[in-house]
Amino acid sequence: MKDNNDMPGHLARRFQQIAVAVFLAEVEDAGFDLTPVQYAALATIKANPGLDQVTLAGLIAYDRTTITGVIDRLVQKGLAERRPSSRDRRARELQITDEGRRTLRKITPAVESAQRIMLGGLSAKEGEELMRLLRKAIAAGNELSRAPQRDAQI
Repeated sequence: MKDNNDMPGHLARRFQQIAVAVFLAEVEDAGFDLTPVQYAALATIKANPGLDQVTLAGLIAYDRTTITGVIDRLVQKGLAERRPSSRDRRARELQITDEGRRTLRKITPAVESAQRIMLGGLSAKEGEELMRLLRKAIAAGNELSRAPQRDAQI
């Protein structure tokens, strides 16, 4: 390999840096204080009401030991809440709040704008191809991750 730009890991890290910067700028410009992982967690809680935090971590491919902090921040912001489980009294279920639903609805244009900006240097066809190749590479390496993505087991 000639230099860092020939290394997929380096390019993936650079694209992640750009993606996070764009997401934060768009969301902040829209008047929201939400990180990409907080957004992913909140959208996943909305789509899977009553899931536990281990399941949430698996669905968004986030480390199980640090997902607690993400949930804590969503709870502190009034966007989600922990409730006693209806299936296991020792467990807690995650639920989106009305404020969380409103936030997701209002933040959607900023998130969509961020996605467009991230792929702005590509044609529509190139963007679709990049997404296809990313999904393929991620699926092939999923089990190598410290936080592999998992399907819902609710």
